[in-house]
Amino acid sequence: MSSSDDPFSLVIFGASGDLAHRKLIPALWSLYAARTLPEPFTIIGTGRTEMSDQAFRDKLREGVKQFARLKVPNDNVWGRFASSLVYVPGDPTGPDLYGRLREALDVVERRRGGPANRLYYLSTPPSLYDDITRQLGKAGLAADERGWTRIIIEKPFGHDLRSAQELNELVTSVFREEQVYRIDHYLGKETVQNVLALRFANGIFEPLWNRNHVAEVQFTVAETVGVEGRGGYYEEAGALRDMIQNHLLQVMCLVAMEPPVTFDPQAVRDEKSKVMQAVRPIAPERVDASALRAQYGAGFIDNRQAPGYLQEKGVKPDSATETYAALRLQIDNWRWAGVPFYLQTGKRMAKRVSEIVIRFHRTPHMIFRRGEISANPNLLVIRIQPDEGISLIVDAKEPGPDLKISPVTLEFKYQEVFGGEPPEAYERLLLDAIHGDPTLYSRGDWIEQAWRLTQPILDHWARTPGPLPGYEAGAWGPADADAFIARDGGTWRRP
Repeated sequence: MSSSDDPFSLVIFGASGDLAHRKLIPALWSLYAARTLPEPFTIIGTGRTEMSDQAFRDKLREGVKQFARLKVPNDNVWGRFASSLVYVPGDPTGPDLYGRLREALDVVERRRGGPANRLYYLSTPPSLYDDITRQLGKAGLAADERGWTRIIIEKPFGHDLRSAQELNELVTSVFREEQVYRIDHYLGKETVQNVLALRFANGIFEPLWNRNHVAEVQFTVAETVGVEGRGGYYEEAGALRDMIQNHLLQVMCLVAMEPPVTFDPQAVRDEKSKVMQAVRPIAPERVDASALRAQYGAGFIDNRQAPGYLQEKGVKPDSATETYAALRLQIDNWRWAGVPFYLQTGKRMAKRVSEIVIRFHRTPHMIFRRGEISANPNLLVIRIQPDEGISLIVDAKEPGPDLKISPVTLEFKYQEVFGGEPPEAYERLLLDAIHGDPTLYSRGDWIEQAWRLTQPILDHWARTPGPLPGYEAGAWGPADADAFIARDGGTWRRP
C-alpha cells in the first residue's frame, strides 16, 4: 500500500457528467475538508464538453454545495481545493486527448516533485471503457515505473458473462490485476462494512452463524422511486442486472464468507470468491423455482399517484423488463448446507429500505403451554439504509400476572451512538483506492462468477419475454413473492 502522505493525480473521465457532479467531487471535497485527503494532489477532469478550468471549478462548486456531506466553510478553503482542479477537454475515443493528458500530468509532477502516482476514474458510459483502456495503454499511461498507477472502473462491469470476460481480458492486457479497482459503491456504505466487524469482532455471533442455528437469510433492497427518467438505461439493465448481480451478491458474500486468516485484502477477497464458488448453479429448468420477476404498475407512493413502468419515459410500451426480482440461492458448503438465501429488490415499493435479516431456528421445544405465546423466531436485522443500525428481536414476558410472551427489539442506531453523519460510500472507496487498499473492490474472478450465476436466469427470461406479473406502485412487490419464500417456512420482513 502507498503512504498516506504520497502526492497523487486523479484523472476523471466523464468529469462533465452527473456522477462526477453529484458524487465524486463532493466526496473528494469532503475528504479534503476533513483533512483526510493526501496532499499535494491534482484532479484533472476530462470530457467532450468544452469549458475552461474556471468554468469547470464553478460547475463543481455548485455540485459540492448541493451534494457534499461537508459544506464549504468559506471562499479561502474552497479556493485552495479548487486550485487543484484542471479540465482537459477531448474525445476519449481518439489519441489526441491522451497526448494532452500526458503533458498535463508531466507538468504537475515536475512542479511538485516526488513519485508520479496516478489514479484514473472511468465515470463514463460502459461503451467507452474499451476505448479509454486501449488509449491509456497506447499512450504509455498505464505504466507505473515512477510511482503507482491504478484505474477505477464503474459498474456495470459487462452486460452479461461474455462481455464481462472480454472486458476483463482487455483491462488486464493493459493493466495488471492489482492495478484494477472495479468499484461497487454499495460496499462503501458504513453498515455494509460493519457486517464484518459484527461477525468477527464479537464472540457472541460467530458460533451461531451456521446451518445449526440459522434457518434462512434475507437480503432486501426496496426503493420507492421509479426509474427517475432513466428508462433507456433501465430497459437494458432490469432489476437483476442493476442490483442483484453486483450489490446484493457482494453483501451476501460478506454474510456467508468464512473468517479470513487476516484482514488483508487478498485474504478477504479469496473468501468472498470461495462463497461464489460454493453457490449451487441454477439449471435452466430450475429458473422458475429459483427466481421471480415482476413489473410495477400504476399506484400510490406517499399518497401521491405514481405511473406504471410502461408509462415511464424511455420505456417500450410492451417492455418485459423486470422492476422487481427475487432469487433463492443455496450455498453448498459445510457452514450453510440447507440454508436458503433469499435476495429481493424492487422499485416503486412500499418503503425505502435496505437490510439483511438473519432468521434463527425456533426453539426445539416450547415449554410454555399456557397463555399467549409468541410463535415468532428470533431475528437479527442489519439495517443498511435508512436509520443505519442493528436490531435483535427476541421474545420476552410482558409485565403482569398472566404469562404472555411477545417479541421485543433490542436496537442500536449508528447516529444515536456515534453521532454525526457517516461518510459517503464514495469517500471511503476513493480513499481506499488512493491508499492502494482493494478490500472493498471487486476482483475480476468474482465478477465473472457473479455473471456465471445469473446468466442462466437472464437467458431464460430472454426466451420467455412476458407478459410479466405485476404489482401496484406502493406495494411490497408481487403477490407471488410471499409464496416464493413460504416454501421454506419464512416470510419477508416488512418494516
